[in-house]
Amino acid sequence: MSDIINILIVGVGGQGTILASRVLSGVVQKIGLDVKVSEIHGMAQRGGSVVTQVRYGKEVASPIIPQGEADIILAFEKLEALRWLPYLKQNGSILINDQRIDPMPVIMGTADYPADAIAAIRSLHKNVIVIDGLKLAIESGNSKAVNVVLLGLLSKYLDIDKKIWLETLRETVPAKFLDANMKAFEAAQ
Repeated sequence: MSDIINILIVGVGGQGTILASRVLSGVVQKIGLDVKVSEIHGMAQRGGSVVTQVRYGKEVASPIIPQGEADIILAFEKLEALRWLPYLKQNGSILINDQRIDPMPVIMGTADYPADAIAAIRSLHKNVIVIDGLKLAIESGNSKAVNVVLLGLLSKYLDIDKKIWLETLRETVPAKFLDANMKAFEAAQ
């Protein structure tokens, strides 16, 4: 990887991608690196695409990840993983939550959901990790903690002490959801 690490977080509205990007940027700030974040909410409240670009290193000038330069794509949903795949470096890693959330055109019958998005991604990249984040979140006590399960998975790919991740989660997640979120983070370890 270069001096700047590029992480693209993609999903649909309501999946917690924004919270995930805030935790990630908080973790990076705690280790003393420069971090830039760009969020695109689109139709987030209606289940539309949500994309967050997180770039960090000693000095980062722009929050925008050029196409083909993402070191890691953290995908909260399979179709979003496929949609944003052109941003992944050839030797990058894509971490995918094996969940299907139909976009409005599929719901309305004007488009088809790809038959096997994971197979299509695997045909183009070798570093593909698929996890059932929803199952792990439910087992952790909160079905809405899929985002934190995925952060736990992401943490395994970044050279940042796990204690910093846990500390940042404690500072970011509301107290009443903290226990389930801590379990969710550990579920992907």
